[in-house]
Amino acid sequence: MPLVVQKFGGTSVGTVERIKNVAKKVKKAVEEGNKVVVVSSAMAGETDRLLGLTREISSRPDPREQDMVVSTGEQVAIGLLALALKEIGIDAVSLTGWQVPIYTDTAYTKARIKRIDTHRIMSELERGKVVIVAGFQGVNDYGDITTLGRGGSDTTAVALAAALKADVCEIYTDVTGVFTADPRIVENARKIPVISYEEMMEMASLGSKVMQIRSVEFAAKYGVKIHVKSSFIDEDGTWIVEENEEMERVAVRGISHELKESKITVVKVPDKPGIAAKLFKALGDNNIVVDMIVQNVSHEGYTDISFTVNKVDADFAEEIAREVAQEVGASGVERNDRIAKISVVGLGMKTHAGTAGKMFEVLYREGINIYAISTSEIKISCLIDEKYAELAVRALHEAFIENQETIVVD
Repeated sequence: MPLVVQKFGGTSVGTVERIKNVAKKVKKAVEEGNKVVVVSSAMAGETDRLLGLTREISSRPDPREQDMVVSTGEQVAIGLLALALKEIGIDAVSLTGWQVPIYTDTAYTKARIKRIDTHRIMSELERGKVVIVAGFQGVNDYGDITTLGRGGSDTTAVALAAALKADVCEIYTDVTGVFTADPRIVENARKIPVISYEEMMEMASLGSKVMQIRSVEFAAKYGVKIHVKSSFIDEDGTWIVEENEEMERVAVRGISHELKESKITVVKVPDKPGIAAKLFKALGDNNIVVDMIVQNVSHEGYTDISFTVNKVDADFAEEIAREVAQEVGASGVERNDRIAKISVVGLGMKTHAGTAGKMFEVLYREGINIYAISTSEIKISCLIDEKYAELAVRALHEAFIENQETIVVD
């Protein structure tokens, strides 16, 4: 029998009626002859509510205890879904991350999966049950509950699909697939039928809300086929698969934007070897992920070092930056929370010149200043003022997607 992993996000299980709708989808998959493992997020808004409770107690909650609190959201959702399946004649069992178990490292609130013991899941499947696993959570070697960070249910689903050698991992969400831009901003955004792991990783890291980047990394590493589709509309979505030659015919696949970053600048840093290493090692030692980094050209023996981090980590990152600044004799630290990262992504950029120049020209025509630039083989990102984010996305989408030419590959 084929084995399918289905993941349902918070919006998909946001109410009792929606949980009943999910149960019907799962039942259909079972009746089509599949073994089914379901991964569920917490009900919509529940994780934020639980995080809010922890912050009412402490301005900086202990990460271990925060994970203990936040992980309960998924436990409620999987129990309700198991009950809904039983009510329509499908035998099901719900399992938390520690019951599977899904083993992680000890980085509370942003743990990484180390290994998955599949014996319990396989045993329940052999007994004819649908297995419902709590997303976003695991257990470390000390027996403590850990969570995988925002979007972690995607990672749970793809990791399980890899461990179980599933035929496909279906990611159900509130949109019908991956689009060329956020359809709430760009009216003419188009659904992408097929996208490569590499392109999807870039789009996920650059602000696309459909998939979490670590889940796509897992899929690429283990060759898991992903089908992103809607919980509410019955139609084909977007397949995320290995790269093929056909994908390079399009220069730019999509436009992404990210509003959840802060820029921190250490001002007038003495231009000496080792200072950047000291700063970024301190950030790394505290599990703070740094995105873009810009170091100005030295002037009169001093330089500025700017970097961006997720806004969730901005307070802590600023505190660390101030400690390092004082230690190395920098003049101070500045912070800007009102920035946006705008990116163009596409495999075709590997073989098509002029993408960067065209992007910069589009932003220039719209009067948008660029604070920083980051590139890879298949993406270009620019840091701009937050207030221009939607304008930039629409202008770039019109230039690269709506007026796009197909590249002829020999």
